[in-house]
Amino acid sequence: MERYDQLYRLFDEFDTGQLRAYQDFVDLFPPVDSRVALEHWQNASEELAAGKDEIREAFPATGETFADIAATATREQAFTALDLLARYDRAVNALVLDVDETLRSAGRTDNEIPRDTLHLLTEFHEAGVPIVVCTGQTLENVKGFLIQGLGNELVHSGDVSVVYEAGTGVFTPGHGGDTKQLLYEDLDAEIRTVFGGVRSRVLSDAPEALRRGCHLQGNEFNVTMKPNFETGSPRAREVIDDALCYMLDLLGDAVLREVDLDADAADDTADAVDADANSDTAAAWARAYYAAQDPEIRTVLEGEGGTADADPEDVPEAVAAVFDRIDVAYYEADAAEIGSLELNKVAGVEAAFDVLGIDEPFCVVMGDSKSDLRVMEWVAENDIGLAAAPEHASRDVLDHVMGTDELVFDPGDATDVLATIYALNRLARIES
Repeated sequence: MERYDQLYRLFDEFDTGQLRAYQDFVDLFPPVDSRVALEHWQNASEELAAGKDEIREAFPATGETFADIAATATREQAFTALDLLARYDRAVNALVLDVDETLRSAGRTDNEIPRDTLHLLTEFHEAGVPIVVCTGQTLENVKGFLIQGLGNELVHSGDVSVVYEAGTGVFTPGHGGDTKQLLYEDLDAEIRTVFGGVRSRVLSDAPEALRRGCHLQGNEFNVTMKPNFETGSPRAREVIDDALCYMLDLLGDAVLREVDLDADAADDTADAVDADANSDTAAAWARAYYAAQDPEIRTVLEGEGGTADADPEDVPEAVAAVFDRIDVAYYEADAAEIGSLELNKVAGVEAAFDVLGIDEPFCVVMGDSKSDLRVMEWVAENDIGLAAAPEHASRDVLDHVMGTDELVFDPGDATDVLATIYALNRLARIES
C-alpha cells in the first residue's frame, strides 16, 4: 500500500494538472519564428522544471519517476497503471496498434493521428519499447503517414514493424533479409484459387443495386465490400447487409468449384442436382456454416430472410475444411469482408515479434475491429499482455476489453491509454 499512499500524496499535494499543461505546451509547441512565443515557451519550460524539482525534493527515493508521471498522466491514469502493475507485475515491452478509428478517428481527429499521441509514441520508442503498427491498409499508405508523423529516423530505427493489409505482409525496416516478409507466399493453391474466384466475380456478378451501392477494397486474399454511403447510415446498413448475403453465396460457390468432393458426398449432393442447384446448395452451406460461427451474421441473415435450410452438420467435410480456413466478417453499416484466416493480424504480429527479437512479450493491443479482437484473444490466451479499445469499437471487442482490464477510451483519444501504459512502465522500473 505504500506506493498507493505515495500516489495519493502526489496528486493531493501538487498541482499536477498545471504541470501536465506545462509539459504538453513544451512538448507540442510548434516551431514558430516569434520572439514573444519563444519567451512564452521558455517561461513554461522554467515553470515545468521548478514544479518537477519540488516533487523530486518531496520524494527523495522516487522523485524522478513521480515527477515524470505527474507531468504525463492524470490521477485516474496513474492509479489505473498502479492497479495493472499490482495485477501483472510486468512492464509493457511492445505496443501493438491499429490505426483507423484507434490511433486516429475520422469523426474526432479529422483522420489524423493527434500530435500528443505521436509524441507519446516517440517517448515509448526512446524508452526502448518496440512499436508494431497493425492495419488493414497498404504498406505504402502506412509508411507515408508514419514517416510524416514520427519521422524517417524513428520508422527506420529497427524497432518499428508494420503488419499491413491485415496480415498479408510484415515490414520491419533495418533487419536485412527479414525486412519484408510476404506471408501470403505460404498459402497453398486451393486457397489462392478460391480467393481468385471470389475476387474476379464479386463486382461483375453482383446485382445492380450492390454494384451501385458498394465499392471494393482489399487485396488478393481479402475481399471487402464497403458502402458508397456514409458509414453508419441506414442506407449503408442496408447495402452492407445485402453484400454479406451475396458474398456468402459467392464464397460457397467458389469453394464448391475448387473442392473435390468424396464419392459419397458427390452421390448425395453434387451429382444429384443440376449446375444451378449446386450453386444454391453451396450457398446454403456457406450461410449455415458462418451463421453458426458468428451471431451477428446469423442476425443479418434472419433479418434479410436469408437463413439457410441447411444445417452446419450438412456441410461436407471437404467443404467445411476450406471454410475453416476462411473468415467472413460483418461490420454493421460499414463493411462485409472475406479474408484468409492464415493471413491475419495474429500471424503478422507473431512474425513482427520474431523479427524484433521479442521473445517474452507483454504487450498492449489497441484496436476496434474483429481482426484486432483476434490479436487480443491470442494475447489473453497466452497471458502476454493487455487489450484496449475505443468506446465505439465493435460489440465483441468491447465485451472482451470490459471483461479483462476495462481499458476503454474516447474516440480519437488513444493518448488516454498510452499515458496509462507509460505510467505503468515508469512505476515498474522503481518496483524492480
